[in-house]
Amino acid sequence: MAIIKFHNVGITAMSACVPSKVVSNRDLGYLIPEDEIEKTINNIGIEERRIADDDVCASDLCYKAAKQLMEDNNIDPASIDVLLFMSQTADYRIPATAPLLQHRLCLSKNTCCIDLSLGCSGFVFALSTAFAYASMEGVNRVLLLDGETFSKICNKRDKVDWPLYGDGATATLIEKGDFEESTFILKSDGSGANAVIIPNGGMRNPTTADSLIETAREEGNIRNDLEIYMDGMEVFNFAMSVVPKGVKEIAKETGTTLDDIDWLVFHQANKFMTDFFAKRLKFNMEKVPYCIHKYGNTSSTSVPLTIVSELKDKLKKGDQVVMCGFGAGLSWGTARVVFGDCKISPVIEY
Repeated sequence: MAIIKFHNVGITAMSACVPSKVVSNRDLGYLIPEDEIEKTINNIGIEERRIADDDVCASDLCYKAAKQLMEDNNIDPASIDVLLFMSQTADYRIPATAPLLQHRLCLSKNTCCIDLSLGCSGFVFALSTAFAYASMEGVNRVLLLDGETFSKICNKRDKVDWPLYGDGATATLIEKGDFEESTFILKSDGSGANAVIIPNGGMRNPTTADSLIETAREEGNIRNDLEIYMDGMEVFNFAMSVVPKGVKEIAKETGTTLDDIDWLVFHQANKFMTDFFAKRLKFNMEKVPYCIHKYGNTSSTSVPLTIVSELKDKLKKGDQVVMCGFGAGLSWGTARVVFGDCKISPVIEY
C-alpha cells in the first residue's frame, strides 16, 4: 500500500472545459429499445454527454481550461515550473503531449513537461505526482491538465460503453503555501487488466488491418480491436470491494471520521454505483456531488470536473474533500485534501 503525505502544498485554482456539442441518451433508440431508455438513464444517471468534434483532442480542451485558469488568476506563464498532462487519449503515441501544451501555452522552455496515463483513477494518482513535485525545492507551481476524449475510442454501436462516456478536461494549479496535510492512498491490481482494455494498437498487439474490422461481440455489441472494451460486471464488483473500504482507510489514516468529510467526490462511473458506495458508508448524500447526469463518465477527468462544476460556489476554505478514483489497471486511489483559498472558474465550452 502506498500511503503518501504532503505538507505545505495545495490546490489554489481549478477550471474546466467541455465540448459544446450535447448528445442526449434519450436519442439512443437505434441502440437501446425505446421502452428501456428511461430505465437505462435512471440506472446509470446519465441524461446527456458532451462529445468533442472530430478535430478536437483532449489537449485542445486542456488548453482552453488552462488559459481560463491562467487568465482568471493572473498567472504568468513563466511561473509554471512543471506541467503534467494526464490522459489516455493523447494526441500522438510519439511525441508526448505535455511539451506540445507547453509551447501552445507559451510556458518557459525551462518547464518540466511530463505525460501521465492511467484509467479512471488517473486524477488522484496525477494529483499526488503534482503534490510531490510542488514539495520539491526549486518547484513552486505545478499545472496539472487532465483531459479525455473517450468518444474517439468508443464505438457508437456498443450499447454498454457508448451511453456512458463523455469528453472533457480540467486544469488544476498546485502551489507551495500554508496548507494542512494532504494524504493519498494509491493501489493497483494488474490481474484485472482485461476488465477495461483496448486490445490492439500497442506493442503487445500492434495495429493490423484486422484491428479495424468491426464485429459483433458479447450481447451483440459492435466494435473493433482499437476501441475500448469494458466488462461492466467485473468493474462493478471490483469497485464495490475497494472503494468504500478506501474511504474508511483514508479516514483512519488521517485520524478523522466520515462525519469530518465535507465533500466526498467519487469518479463518476454511474449513479447506481456511486449511490451504493454512499449508502454502504451511511454517508450524507447531500455531501456527495454529481455531474454525471450532464457530462457522463469522463474517465480520469470526472473527479476534478465534478469539483469545478458542482462545488464552485460551495467549497470553502478549510473544507475536507475526499476524492476517490477507480478503474482500468485495475487501479484505485483515495485522497484527503483540505482546501485553502481556491479560485474555481466557471465551466467553459469549446
